[in-house]
Amino acid sequence: MEYHIKDLSLAEEGLKRIEWAAADMPVLRRIREEFAKEKPFKGIRISACLHVTTETANLVITLKEGGAEVYLTASNPLSTQDDVAAALVKYFSVPVFAVRGEDRETYYRHLRAVIEKEPHVVIDDGADLITTLHKEYPHLAEKVLGGTEETTTGVIRLRAMARKGALKFPVIAVNDAYTKHLFDNRYGTGQSTIDGILRATNRLLAGSYFVVAGYGWCGKGVAMRARGMGAIVVVTEVDPIKALEARMDGYLVMPMIEAAKIGDFFVTVTGNIHVIREEHFKVMKDGAVLANAGHFDVEIDIPALERLATQKRRVRPFVDEYTLPDGRRIYLLAEGRLVNLAAAEGHPASVMDMSFANQALSARYIVTEGRNLPAGVYPVPPEIDRSVASLKLKALGVEIDQLTEEQKKYLSSWEIGT
Repeated sequence: MEYHIKDLSLAEEGLKRIEWAAADMPVLRRIREEFAKEKPFKGIRISACLHVTTETANLVITLKEGGAEVYLTASNPLSTQDDVAAALVKYFSVPVFAVRGEDRETYYRHLRAVIEKEPHVVIDDGADLITTLHKEYPHLAEKVLGGTEETTTGVIRLRAMARKGALKFPVIAVNDAYTKHLFDNRYGTGQSTIDGILRATNRLLAGSYFVVAGYGWCGKGVAMRARGMGAIVVVTEVDPIKALEARMDGYLVMPMIEAAKIGDFFVTVTGNIHVIREEHFKVMKDGAVLANAGHFDVEIDIPALERLATQKRRVRPFVDEYTLPDGRRIYLLAEGRLVNLAAAEGHPASVMDMSFANQALSARYIVTEGRNLPAGVYPVPPEIDRSVASLKLKALGVEIDQLTEEQKKYLSSWEIGT
């Protein structure tokens, strides 16, 4: 079996961690049992570009139980858990192409490796797999039934492709499912980002000025958790509605150039480029800590920071110190990549349970319906979203009310008024 991982001897530890995560993923477990009986992916090759974590491993195992031939590569050079990659290869015979800390050349070589397996379905996180497939392997893209996309950044890129007529197959925007972005983005990103910052720095958040760039669902989660740790939260935004919402939620709202003067911690969660840049570095406090929780390492203008600095050194694992000409020090976490996955372990399994349940069920939907869908970006079918929510509630032991026949009639009627 062809694969490229760091060390196969790490597999036993990886297996223990996969099993630990599985215990907190009851929805995916139920889907796995269903897939094992029905084999909806029999004869189907799936190439996935995802963070190689314990939660992803459980998704991959679920797809394989459903009969799929699965190939996995990393969606971020610093997010791979090498022991998990080894366990997937050794115990589940899944070809994995991912090594933590791999360089850009290796990252794209791994992407090409899973593309060259000629997948019927692609599962992406950030759209690098799908864009590389279209740019370098257009003849293979035409044979793909469809795909799924996990992230806000990826959905933005894919919609741009669709608008220009470049997208060759249908893609389900799993990120936009209610049971994904309302929970994974808010509670998962919120907790795991704070976790990554604390592991990397061991700094106290209470009483600090904590700047969150972007107030989407991820930004809301980070702001919520930072406030819960006692920080004074500042939000920067370009969208007036989101900025107003942040203010109504009780946060300080100001332009980044003003926030840069007072911030102790900065987290970017926008999906855009150079949100924190040269003019901001020039006014930051000595000791300011910069972290990114958006998908790519472009939200902080690292080349500009490199140009400004007179010295750079690694002072702690995942912490690079940049000394500016006047002696001020700025600390960049995880090389500007996803701090929650580089410096910590990513989202808790219980929240990824819903996200990856959506992935698994959307992949099955693509297999059954992909041939009937024109190329484009599609929402997760509502019945899948509701099914995932219902299964999660059941797993939590939570019951809810049902509409009575009278209530259903009232909601469907226009005749009944005041």
